[in-house]
Amino acid sequence: MPVEITWWGHATCTVADSGVRVLTDPLFARRLAHLRRRRGAVPPPGAWRADVALVSHLHADHLHVPSLARLAPGTRLLVPRGAPRAVPGLRRLTHLRVTEVAPGDATPVGDLVVRAVPARHDGRRLPLGPHRSPALGFVLEGEARTYFAGDTGLFDSMAKEVGPVDVALLPVGGWGPHLGEGHLDAGRAAEALVRLAPRCAVPVHYGTYWPIGMDAVRPHEFHAPGAEFVRLAALRAPEVAVHRLEHGESVRPGVAR
Repeated sequence: MPVEITWWGHATCTVADSGVRVLTDPLFARRLAHLRRRRGAVPPPGAWRADVALVSHLHADHLHVPSLARLAPGTRLLVPRGAPRAVPGLRRLTHLRVTEVAPGDATPVGDLVVRAVPARHDGRRLPLGPHRSPALGFVLEGEARTYFAGDTGLFDSMAKEVGPVDVALLPVGGWGPHLGEGHLDAGRAAEALVRLAPRCAVPVHYGTYWPIGMDAVRPHEFHAPGAEFVRLAALRAPEVAVHRLEHGESVRPGVAR
């Protein structure tokens, strides 16, 4: 099989393709500020191993400096352009090979090419800092084409900007009772399948972190998005094979071209 996807929880995945291990938005914390990991074990040290790690945007649950510090010396790290200026902690990660990228940039890593694409999401480092960096998605082009959306809302040029893909890793939820602008919920993620027409999809960014003390507040927003995405995808994009993974589970979708 050309590609293997492992979901570690939230937006953190390992994509293995063409002999290259890609790690998305590494987050290896049991607690992050007011958020607590409610489901799934914290990813084990084996999950920290990657040839290249991708950061989609500067929010702390996607750019988590302590998690990035655990990556092995020499690991490549692709971050949105302007990120080291906005997040001083990145500049202390001198053991990593940090490259700033913007939409349209293509970075070869072994036999894989990592292409940065636009996302519709607030890319600021909240709640502080005037500096802005673009929120990104990434398309991994190897034996398969895998789209990691990061955090994004739907946008008119999504299919054109992303291009043809075999696998789509789509966010379907969040870490609180309400999703703001620039996010996909289960329904909007199903609509993204209609626009992108991948061969298969994996829902991510749900059912992992939740605000401390709010377990009883709209709990369906924590538990339901993955199953709801599967249901809606079957209605709106029945030709797409959807793989709903448990934390730490892997899938090898047959998407050879």
